[in-house]
Amino acid sequence: MARCHKLSAMSCQAIGFYGIGEGVRVVTKKRGNPIIRYLKETRAELKKVVWPSREETVKLTMIVIAVTVAMSISLGLIDYIFTRLFGLIIR
Repeated sequence: MARCHKLSAMSCQAIGFYGIGEGVRVVTKKRGNPIIRYLKETRAELKKVVWPSREETVKLTMIVIAVTVAMSISLGLIDYIFTRLFGLIIR
């Protein structure tokens, strides 16, 4: 857990302490319009994203569709089998 022994309790609560391994990182509260800050930070994070290529996107989409179809068929067959079994048991 974070340690605040070098600062007073008020200072520790005001600026926020987060312990990381053996070191301690101080996080200060930012000022300004929170909506503008949010939009700027979001834009900065989106610049860091490595987007997949079109080919990779198509391949992964096909995998998702294939797995969805396979699971639908499997669950449909299981449902059909159990419906028939319970129909035989109840009669």
